[in-house]
Amino acid sequence: MANIYQQISSNKIRSGFILTLFIAFILVVAYIITVSFNLDNSLIIGAIAFSLISSLSGYFAGDKMVLSLNQAKPADNKNYFDFYTVVENLSQVNQTPVPKIYVIDSPAPNAFATGRDPQHATVCATTGLLDKLNRTELEGVMAHELSHIKNYDTRLMTLVSVFVGSLSILINSATRYSFFSRNDRNNDKQGGGLLSIIGFALIIFAPIIAQLIQLAISRRREFLADASAVKLTRQPKGLINALIKISSDPNQMQTASTATASLYISNPFKNNKLASLFSTHPPIEDRIKALSQML
Repeated sequence: MANIYQQISSNKIRSGFILTLFIAFILVVAYIITVSFNLDNSLIIGAIAFSLISSLSGYFAGDKMVLSLNQAKPADNKNYFDFYTVVENLSQVNQTPVPKIYVIDSPAPNAFATGRDPQHATVCATTGLLDKLNRTELEGVMAHELSHIKNYDTRLMTLVSVFVGSLSILINSATRYSFFSRNDRNNDKQGGGLLSIIGFALIIFAPIIAQLIQLAISRRREFLADASAVKLTRQPKGLINALIKISSDPNQMQTASTATASLYISNPFKNNKLASLFSTHPPIEDRIKALSQML
């Protein structure tokens, strides 16, 4: 397993690669749809502007987008004193700045971290997590999230989450644009049969491809963050018990979306069998098995 410095360096490089890949993917999708349906070049120009804006906003304001999408609110240290002290104490041990602390009003126990670097990071927990976990278990979960921050996983996964959501918006807009543009044309310029098929295929499969990329990136990072959390707390049992409680809880996250699901410590769609097929998380049983070997 790569050491912490190799992992941080790798994640920084991958963040740049993801930015480049996203812009290229958006342009290719826009170009093929434009050619397939004989649209004017405004879609390509719009795609260029859209990809640049999404890239910049994903880097500088991705954490705010994620918090807004999940209806997270700032936590005050009076009502969430234990939450604050756990995060502050672990941040000192982790040698990272204390992140902003947010909560989501939901009975489903879960948590995530976001932000482009340790200086601009946020940790967020649901009220269900804070109510149902004891302090040792909460330390295990927060150590996991702080490990994501230190390893720069949060930058990478926040960018990926923003891009997946942006691609879905672009595909939806392109679909409507192509439909109305074709209906408004009175000339006989029609896209070729093969090109039209390719265009429709991209509209259908581009979001799925983006989800699969997100899945591949996220799964390995959960194992790494689990291992880093144990090194931080020296108590693998705390995280094991937390994962058991989180995975066995019957409550469903109502605020989570497919774009941000990869950020959570556990799949927020655990009761949705269709969504579970594209889960960005490895099975809880596998994670517990790996953690048990550290006892």
